[in-house]
Amino acid sequence: MAQQFTLTSRIKLANGLSMPRIHLGVYMTSGQETNNAVHCALAAGYRAFDSAQMYRNEREVGSTIIQYLSGSSNTSQLKREDIHFTSKLASNSSYDAARKSIKQSVQECGLGYIDLFLLHSPYGGKTARLASWKAIEDAIADGEVKTGGVSNFGVKHLQELLASKPRFPPAVNQIEVHPFNTRTEITSFCQQHDIVVEAYAPLVRALRMKHPVISSLSERYSCTPAQLLVRWSLQHGYVPLPKSVTKDRIIKNGEVAGFEIDAKDIERLDGLDEYLVTDWDPVDAD
Repeated sequence: MAQQFTLTSRIKLANGLSMPRIHLGVYMTSGQETNNAVHCALAAGYRAFDSAQMYRNEREVGSTIIQYLSGSSNTSQLKREDIHFTSKLASNSSYDAARKSIKQSVQECGLGYIDLFLLHSPYGGKTARLASWKAIEDAIADGEVKTGGVSNFGVKHLQELLASKPRFPPAVNQIEVHPFNTRTEITSFCQQHDIVVEAYAPLVRALRMKHPVISSLSERYSCTPAQLLVRWSLQHGYVPLPKSVTKDRIIKNGEVAGFEIDAKDIERLDGLDEYLVTDWDPVDAD
C-alpha cells in the first residue's frame, strides 16, 4: 500500500513540532507573480511556503496568506497556525545584525511569527555562523520564530554547530538534493542526528525532465516527471520544495498520493547521481 503523501501530510521535527511534507518554493518570483502562485497553491491545498530575505518576496507571500485566510476562498476555515511559513537570513555576520534582521523578516511577512527560520548558507566563517545561530535561538525564546534550521550546510558545518552545544539544535537542513545530486554524506548525517532534510530544486530546475530514465519511469507510474521527482524525495524522507508559478503545475506537483516508486526504481533513480548543482554550492565553505 503506497504511503499517502498529500499536501496535508506532516513530518515531526526534533523539537516536537511538525510541518507539512510538501512546500511551495517561491525562489525567483516577485510581485503579482508571487501573489498568484501562493493563492493558487493555497486553493490547491498547499499549507507551506518557502521564502527568504534574499528572494525579496516575504511581504508578498505573507500578505497573500493573510488575504486568503480572511477571504471567501478559505472554505476550509484555515487559521494562521495551519500555515507554515519559512524565511532565511541573507548573510551571517554579528549577533546584533542577525537579531535585527530576523525582527525585520517577522515584520515584513506580517504573519506575527515565522514558523521556520534558517541560516541561508554557511558563508561568513565560524564566528558569524555561531553568532547568527544564537540570534535564531533568542528569536525562538522570544516567540518570533517557532523552529530554527540551516540551509546549504555541509557535514562539517553541522558538526561545528552541534559541538557548540546549542540551546536549540537545528531541526532542518535545506539543501539541493534530487536524483542527479543525492548528497548522501550530508543526508545520512542529517538523518542520524534527527535533522529533517528539505530538498530545494527537487525538480532539478527542469534540466533533466527528458532524461531517458525519468521519461521511462514517469510512463511506468503514469505520472509527470515532476511528480516522479517529488515522490522520490518524499520516499527518501525529505521535504521537497517544488517551485512553479503555473496553476496546473502547482496543482499536479502536489498530487503524488496515487503511486509509490518501488525499491528497484528508487535505486535506479539514486544511480543517476552526477553531482549536478543547479545554483550555488556553499556546502564546503570555510
